Amino acid sequence: MATKKWSILVALVILLISMEAAIAQGQGNGNGNGNGNGNGKGNGKGNDKDKGKDKEKKKEKVPKKKSPKEESSNSEKLPALESGQERAFCKAPTSSCHFKTLVCPSECKTRKPKKNKKQKGCFIDCSSKCEATCKFRRANCDGYGSLCYDPRFVGGDGVMFYFHGAKGGNFAIVSDDEFQINAHFIGTRPQGRTRDYTWVQALAVMFDVHTLVIAANRVNQWNESVDSLTVKWDGESVTIPIDGEAEWKTNTDEREVVVERTDDTNSVRVTISGLLEMDIRVRPIGEKENKAHNYQLPSDDAFAHLETQFKFKKPTDFIEGVLGQTYRPSYVSPVKRGVAMPMMGGEDKYQTTSLFSTSCKLCRFQRPSEDSSTSQGLIAQY
Repeated sequence: MATKKWSILVALVILLISMEAAIAQGQGNGNGNGNGNGNGKGNGKGNDKDKGKDKEKKKEKVPKKKSPKEESSNSEKLPALESGQERAFCKAPTSSCHFKTLVCPSECKTRKPKKNKKQKGCFIDCSSKCEATCKFRRANCDGYGSLCYDPRFVGGDGVMFYFHGAKGGNFAIVSDDEFQINAHFIGTRPQGRTRDYTWVQALAVMFDVHTLVIAANRVNQWNESVDSLTVKWDGESVTIPIDGEAEWKTNTDEREVVVERTDDTNSVRVTISGLLEMDIRVRPIGEKENKAHNYQLPSDDAFAHLETQFKFKKPTDFIEGVLGQTYRPSYVSPVKRGVAMPMMGGEDKYQTTSLFSTSCKLCRFQRPSEDSSTSQGLIAQY
């Protein structure tokens, strides 16, 4: 009898143990090795690991899409048609124009007119626009990357702003890992004014160990038919031909530099392969403009200055400078919208000691060795 009772008791204990094991398995393996039955009580450490993997996946960098500006120029030149119309094969992979061939219109058969430089040139756009159109090859003062007038900028974000700097001052307009562009400001301060009226008189483009300078000459009386533009390469003056290709070019170890005329006088396009393109024009302050803004300029100085539009090939995400900062993906313009003259500060952040200095508080570009060029004869000292 006692033996039967012990047998029944052992059977009950075994039954209870079996039931507990079944319940535990139904609720999910608490040691993190199982996935449970979907009732939300299990998953333990196992799911924590999965979540960690999910986070790692989210952190993986997604390839950055090319901007429309990059896509527009991503093409390969093809042989021209018998009519002389130039063609290009579009290669921008993210564009709807991918693998399409664009042909220049008959009204502007070539990208670079050789005669009568006032004619429009062909502009091939391989972005989503996917078109070939006729355009003047000059600075558009209302376009992205422009610097004109009493310095008025249009940033890479499309926001317009003014940056007055200071007369006689030099400022980093753009400073990136591979190049820097400084500007020399000229100006005047009429009696009773609290700030300078300023304009950009010279630009210095510095890359590798080289320096290209474009400067407006100081002239007493403006004459449109007289060239008032000076170009210097590594401290030496260069002459831009008027006939034929109407261009000056040189090749460094890594880049080709081209300065070509886009008008008979006072207008050029600068191209530095892999870095940038600039359309530059020299213009004066006319008598009407002088009176309208009450500049009170002297009669013996036209205050010739530069109007420029920049296009950058591959700016980094950390580009700096008065204009350069507006090309950063994370940039949010601090200027006040909806006012006549939205002002951009930052003179202290971008001021340099000379036109050729690469040092400022936020400048990124560093030369392999210090440039020995001087600004003598290039900068209007006023």
